[in-house]
Amino acid sequence: MLGEGVMWSARDNAVYWVDILGCSINRIFLDNGGIERFAQPDYAAWVIERAAGGLVAGIGRSIYRLDLPANARELIGNVEPDKHSNRLNDAKADWQGRIWAGTVPVSCDKPTGSFYRIAPDGAVTLADTPYTIANGPAIDPLGRFLLLTDSALRTIFRFEIGDDGTLGMRRPFICFEADWGVPDGMTLDEEGGIWVACWGAGCVTRFTSAGRRDRSIPLPASQVTSCAFAGTELNRMFVTSARDDAGGKLGGALFEVDPGCRGLAPSAYRG
Repeated sequence: MLGEGVMWSARDNAVYWVDILGCSINRIFLDNGGIERFAQPDYAAWVIERAAGGLVAGIGRSIYRLDLPANARELIGNVEPDKHSNRLNDAKADWQGRIWAGTVPVSCDKPTGSFYRIAPDGAVTLADTPYTIANGPAIDPLGRFLLLTDSALRTIFRFEIGDDGTLGMRRPFICFEADWGVPDGMTLDEEGGIWVACWGAGCVTRFTSAGRRDRSIPLPASQVTSCAFAGTELNRMFVTSARDDAGGKLGGALFEVDPGCRGLAPSAYRG
């Protein structure tokens, strides 16, 4: 229904992704194409590898350690426990093993969401607010900056990151034109290029490190939601999508495209 949060696991030789509205975590093994789906008790927002083994997942407004295939969950903490109309959205781990995660109103129509930093000990810190649809963080592997989208504003913002994890001023970095779609999930390649899933435009688009629109890869689904590099050479790209209300047959599918470049290995959570 709403594919999101695609993530490569070298440890499992698998690609993970979530179906937020379908409340499931999914994985496909790249050696044999086998697919598994694991039902969750609430909106499945994201999944990230743990350095100690297993996974960490954002479910509803809660953060869990997750062991598969048993689908066993251990609660780490909660985000916005009093905001019952909100849920977790996109998240990524950084070079220090922290998680950066956004929240959105389930209705996606008002600025009640925020952006949080989750430490390895489970402590949750408000990093920035407000957001209507906090989406697709992408984090410099050297820890210099962080990119974050508010899809409702069609803008990707850039933040400097302090040594203590605090964010600098929110600065507009890429403002989407009308025919570019809406920026959603994103990832970085090894040259510093920024790959953005373009909701409503049926493509993933690469921007240079300076924010200049470079090229796009079209997909047979209009609502494209997230992208990640995968494979032992990190030269394969997997892309999620959402079911198309107009009836598109491939809306909601997971795609693989050839990006023509290599990506960066994802960081793991150290909690």
